[in-house]
Amino acid sequence: MKNFDKGTVIRTVLLLIAFINQTLVMFGQTALPISEEQVQTAGESLYVAGSTIFTMVTAIIAWFKNNYVTEKGKKQKEILKQKGLSK
Repeated sequence: MKNFDKGTVIRTVLLLIAFINQTLVMFGQTALPISEEQVQTAGESLYVAGSTIFTMVTAIIAWFKNNYVTEKGKKQKEILKQKGLSK
């Protein structure tokens, strides 16, 4: 793990958690131990909305941080290519 950037590892783990949670939500399950009686329609909708937002935000951050989408990032990629450090 010493070759991996700490931020990359954290973003990857959070994205994995988000995808697992979203998959559970798709199948009507919750990652939190909540009984059927405790979950009301509004509470369930709020949980699904929160889960979806968490997945979207985590995916966007992971994509943005791991790709050269800013001007600075594009310059970095170009320099890496010139030095033979990138594909």
